[in-house]
Amino acid sequence: MSNSLRAVFLDHSSLDLGDLDLSSLNACFSDLQLYPHSSGEAQIIERLQGAQVAISNKVPLNAAIFAACPELELVLVAATGTNPIDLAAARAHGINVCNCQGYGTPSVAQHTLMLLLALATRLPDYQKDIRAGLWQQAQQFCLLDHPIIELHGKTLGLLGNGELGSAVARLAEAFGMRVVLGQLPGRPPRADRLPLDELLPQVDALSLHCPLNSDTLNLIGARELDLMKPSALLINTARGGLINEQALADALRAGKLGGAATDVLTHEPPKDGNPLLAADIPRLIITPHSAWGSREARQRIVGQLQENASAFFSNAAVRVVN
Repeated sequence: MSNSLRAVFLDHSSLDLGDLDLSSLNACFSDLQLYPHSSGEAQIIERLQGAQVAISNKVPLNAAIFAACPELELVLVAATGTNPIDLAAARAHGINVCNCQGYGTPSVAQHTLMLLLALATRLPDYQKDIRAGLWQQAQQFCLLDHPIIELHGKTLGLLGNGELGSAVARLAEAFGMRVVLGQLPGRPPRADRLPLDELLPQVDALSLHCPLNSDTLNLIGARELDLMKPSALLINTARGGLINEQALADALRAGKLGGAATDVLTHEPPKDGNPLLAADIPRLIITPHSAWGSREARQRIVGQLQENASAFFSNAAVRVVN
């Protein structure tokens, strides 16, 4: 690999909180420039001048940027999703794009089960009661004001059974749950997948692990929520647009669902608000797209960025998406 490669990480702070070892990535380049954040075409173009490699987690890269950075050869995406990158424009400018894959499976899987367990055990409700002094004022040794359910013997529906869905299935089965798989729209029918209208009425919990595309946008809306048991739990650690957020807020307010938890929203960060952020929605847990973010998972991303760069400049590119 050439010893005169310049790389620019445009949103380094989205990955590294100061707890990662970047030595392997640094070794790939003669110059690796780290910027905590980058925004606006002008700033991005200025920072990428003379660089052969752009590293981006969520910074958008479009045709105008590629045209203004003629030395750029490679975009390393510090994530799996390539939505911020105009892949057609990159291809037109002869720029390759590589992503990272499978780095967050243990982290996201345990986060999914954490959300499911928190809903099943009513953890947020009991924490709120203790802060309000209700246990301290109780007439007996325990406080059991919120019904607790066991996962053992319950049915978990999965929409998406790739690496993440399979990992969640294994954890759920360890808790004694029965796992059933749902048929995703836009995909060929399979004998081991239940149509959505058959799946939803029988599950005690539903967990989403599918991509967001034109077929899965608003996959779970008012009609689908009405098909679920009033006691059912809904978990989303995939993408916010899979669920119609207004419909979910309405269903929770109306007591049509046992609870819901999401790590993702349609627009992130939700600076302009979101129906699910209203203060009056019961039985809802929201985490800030943090399921993927264990130190171990983020260190795996660093390793894959290094592998992608080294392989590309050795003419043996891996994880190429464009």
